[in-house]
Formats: sequence, C-alpha cells, structure tokens
Amino acid sequence: MIEFFFDCSSPWTYLAFHNIQPLAKELGAEITWRPILVGGIFNTVNPSVYAQREKPVPLKARYMKKDLQDWARSAGLSIKMPPTVFPVNSVKAMRGCIWLGQDMVPFATSVFEAYWGDDKDISQDAVLAEICKKVGIDEQKFFAGISEQAIKDQLKTNTEEVVARGGFGSPTIFVNKTDMYFGNDRLPLIREALKRSKASAA
Repeated sequence: MIEFFFDCSSPWTYLAFHNIQPLAKELGAEITWRPILVGGIFNTVNPSVYAQREKPVPLKARYMKKDLQDWARSAGLSIKMPPTVFPVNSVKAMRGCIWLGQDMVPFATSVFEAYWGDDKDISQDAVLAEICKKVGIDEQKFFAGISEQAIKDQLKTNTEEVVARGGFGSPTIFVNKTDMYFGNDRLPLIREALKRSKASAA
C-alpha cells in the first residue's frame, strides 16, 4: 500500500504524482492520496527551504532548473519554473482535494497542470472554478465544501501527521506505513520496495 502525501505547489510533486500512478497500477498497489500544506511542514521542521530561496547558490539553482526539465521531459510533462506566482498559496486547492476524497485525482491533475504547465495562479477562485468546470465538479458545491471546518481541520491533521511520521516536504511517500521515501527521484526505490513486499506476501 502506498500513501502519497502531497501539495500541488511543488514541481517535484507534480512529477511524482504523474509517475507513481502507472507504477502502482503495474505492481497492483493501491494509492491513498493524502493532501497536505507543504508550507506548514517548512514552518514546523524545515525552515531552511526559505533561506535557500532567499539566498540560492547560483550553480546549484541553475542545475536544479536543468534537472527539473530533464525529469519533466522524461515524464512527458511541461513545467515552467519558476511560475509567475511562486510560491503560491495552494490552501484552497488542497482543501478541494480533501473534499473530493479518493475521487480527487482528476481535479489534482488539473490543478498541477494549470499551475506548472499553464502558469495559472491556483490561489485564485476564478482559476479553481475553471478547473472545476473542466473536470465536471459543481463549483458552488466545491466552494461551499472547502469552507467547511472539517475539511480545513483534515488538511491540518494530514500535515501534522506527515511531520510526526518523519516527513519534511512534498512529496512524502510511505510504502506499507513505515517505509518512507521523499521526492520523485526515489520512485525506482519505491518500485523495489513494492516488489519486495509483493514477494514476501506470496
């Protein structure tokens, strides 16, 4: 079983979200999608991210852009880095994912594509309404749903949970509850972990 803790505001998460789905399907593993707010994680346990943004190491920053484009090309995705609005407030989008439950994948996919592919500001209600229309969600129900206290609380709970379990960013991925992986580039290791798990269960 895979738990995928994610925030749509992360480019590496866009890649991992896209890449883990065929991997899970191939190996017959179920994915439990766990929306979080990565800013909440950074504020709690990983504030060094903000320092790196304020004073990036030029050589490292230049390579990161190339690395991101290489991974995007490999996945058949288009990523603009940085987007016009960066970092972006993804709280409404992530509450939307919580509200949709395990049916969130088409919505989350469209949020990722709108932000990273089409350079749209996903913090804006108009952009989220457009995404709702695209994937067949009633926008009035959507905005009413994401304002419910239970939805807000669940997003906060998910974020606190991933930190309590050792996570420090997005995507944080667990195989069989305790085996943690971070980032898109760990998917080959996740593949191996799933194969081992399958073999031991056989």
